[in-house]
Amino acid sequence: MNRTEFVIAIAVILFVAFVLGWFASWLVYRFSRVTISDVAELEEMAKSLHDAEEQRDEAITYFQYRETELQTQLTQAQAELAAAMDGLREARHEAGELRKYIEKMNA
Repeated sequence: MNRTEFVIAIAVILFVAFVLGWFASWLVYRFSRVTISDVAELEEMAKSLHDAEEQRDEAITYFQYRETELQTQLTQAQAELAAAMDGLREARHEAGELRKYIEKMNA
């Protein structure tokens, strides 16, 4: 094998390597490219996610407001119950005293 044949063999090998590299690059591009429909789908998904997060935040705010409101109502109901129980205790005490007074007057 003389020098000219060696150079030609190396040139052929390099050309084949170049063609194989170009073909591999084309295959990678072909399978990994992003289409317009994929981008549109991603944008739609991002919009849906953003809307869902806003709804979640609104729901959390509403439930915090509702919890505060219900806590206030519970506190008021407990205060009214305590007042009613005090009034009932007083009424029972008065009724007992009146019953004793009536029994004393009848006896």
